[in-house]
Amino acid sequence: MDILVTHSTPGAAAGKNATDTIPIVMIAVGDPVGLGLIASLARPAGNATGLSFSIVGLEMIGKQLELLKETVPRIRRVAILSNAANPTKPLAIRDVNVAARSLGVQLQLLEARGPNEFDSAFATMAKERVGALLVVADSMFVFHRIRLADLAARSRLPAVYGWREHVEAGGLMSYAPNALDLFRRAAIYVDKILKGAKPAELPVEQPTKFELIINLKTAKALGLRIPQPLLQRADQVIE
Repeated sequence: MDILVTHSTPGAAAGKNATDTIPIVMIAVGDPVGLGLIASLARPAGNATGLSFSIVGLEMIGKQLELLKETVPRIRRVAILSNAANPTKPLAIRDVNVAARSLGVQLQLLEARGPNEFDSAFATMAKERVGALLVVADSMFVFHRIRLADLAARSRLPAVYGWREHVEAGGLMSYAPNALDLFRRAAIYVDKILKGAKPAELPVEQPTKFELIINLKTAKALGLRIPQPLLQRADQVIE
């Protein structure tokens, strides 16, 4: 093949493990420098380039927790659901811990490597009486977004997610880059490489625009009144 396009951190890592010669265009990969996928954002120096969340993507988690606290000011305990198989999970947990301390909330850290572990995770949330949920951005979670939205609704948990697709599936809110825009940007990399550019010389981009999406139908079902300032800041409100 001429080019390999990968999505998510596990996808990028799998691509690099498979080849160090075929050009790779990465989409939504976390910390590619720390994981050894590239030498630096400015000069990747290998066969991979693309779009990364290495800095802004991790800071995004703190903002998600802040938005959740603004939506439900009285929450004191928040569940954090992450995929233990994702290589960037430790970095995500580190950043959300920093944000939690500044907001005065306690975290209940939970993991799910696949949908067969969702029920036990939500059972633990009920047992620990958490007041809200943050689902760390992960392609596996997006694939099972309807199931996660249903479980959050049954558990009466306000939840914030790492991709807008969760909100379109019935989740409460998301704060994230536009995934479609990331794929469009990746197409530009593909075009440049097919025209002769070398991945090693194409700087890795990071998202500059983030969208706040709120599902008012879900808020009403949960008995939540979304603060008006938050609604005014939203890029899209689903009614």
